Amino acid sequence: MADTTSPETSPHNKWAGSFFTIWTGQAISLLGSQMVQFALIWWLTKTTGSAVVLTTATLVGVLPSVVLGPFVGALVDRWNRKRILLFADSGIAVVTLLLALTFYLGWAQVWMVYLALFLRALGGGFHNPAMAASTSLLVPNEHLTRIQGLNSSLYNGLNIISAPLGALLLETLEVEGVLGVDVFSAFFAIIPLFFIPIPQPENPNLAQMGSLAASVWEDFKEGLRYIRGWPGLIALLTMALFLNMIIGPAFSLLPLLVQNYFGGGALQLGWFNSAFGLGAVAGGLLLGVWGGFKKKIHTSQLGLIGVAVGMGIVGFATESMMLPSIGGILLVGITISLTNGPINAILQSSVDPAMQGRVFTLVSSLAGAMSPLGLILAGPIADMISIQFWYILGCIITLGFGIGGFFSKALMSLEDAPTTAEAPAP
Repeated sequence: MADTTSPETSPHNKWAGSFFTIWTGQAISLLGSQMVQFALIWWLTKTTGSAVVLTTATLVGVLPSVVLGPFVGALVDRWNRKRILLFADSGIAVVTLLLALTFYLGWAQVWMVYLALFLRALGGGFHNPAMAASTSLLVPNEHLTRIQGLNSSLYNGLNIISAPLGALLLETLEVEGVLGVDVFSAFFAIIPLFFIPIPQPENPNLAQMGSLAASVWEDFKEGLRYIRGWPGLIALLTMALFLNMIIGPAFSLLPLLVQNYFGGGALQLGWFNSAFGLGAVAGGLLLGVWGGFKKKIHTSQLGLIGVAVGMGIVGFATESMMLPSIGGILLVGITISLTNGPINAILQSSVDPAMQGRVFTLVSSLAGAMSPLGLILAGPIADMISIQFWYILGCIITLGFGIGGFFSKALMSLEDAPTTAEAPAP
């Protein structure tokens, strides 16, 4: 029998102690991961100076979630979520350790970094939906929006210290030293999972299924049917398709913008990342304390308009306007928390817990389906025209969706989905 204990019915309602122990360990591990990401991207920037290389690095990082995400979600709903977290965190640590060895021995090549980024993203593709699906069973529904706000302020806010710390460690420990720190930090995420139970929703349909491949395919189709029966989610995904195709490449090119346009180095790139993190903390705390508008989607749309303004500041900045551009990134950080937090809360409170692994990863995969196309186009165009082009384009499109979304009946009814929706048969 699966453990279906809910946070509301658990003994003495001790959900907070269990959840925040796991959450804190994951946050420490994330700090190490963000330092690794910073170190590897800056190494690629200094080594190649190519927009194509940077967008390719981002591309290999998003491919696992785009291509495998829908099927990963079905597996998350079928397998034990605690074991998924354990294997994912451990696998990422092993990959990082091997890459550190190549740097230490002087063997590191660009393709090796690509491979490591791909494998780390693959582990994250299993880890993230498993953690998201577990959160809704560890945390009472009435606290989910605030937890999402705290997630934004803590997890994204780690950029405040991870980027400057990553830059400092690069000067003292080199790339392999930063990778080693990440391996050590992974133990903080792994150890609590051995001692804290994570509820596993009971899914009676799984016992009736045949082979793993057949059952995963059936789970995948069931997730699609669930999404198709939710018009508001379809509208959200359509909007996300175009936004991710434009916004993702713009931010993947930020290291080159700092180095080639503003004439900065690793420290200045750290300032930009820290500004985003500081903004994410501010936005997350604001959402955590305030809770947003009564209609959560209104908060998200207002946040989207703020993202557009921030991107516009960066896109139209001159070479001497580094500080205003950092302010623009700060604004993006604030408003991205206000955009994503309510959306995550809507999904976690509306989707049946037994379906959340499938739905979360399908939503992530479908929303990012156009990102590879944007990344493929962004590198050559940025090398030929300018990096600012993508920020200006992102500003215009994001502003259009931010304002236009208020006039979409389907999008405005996103949170009207029943908590146990039955999707229509195909």
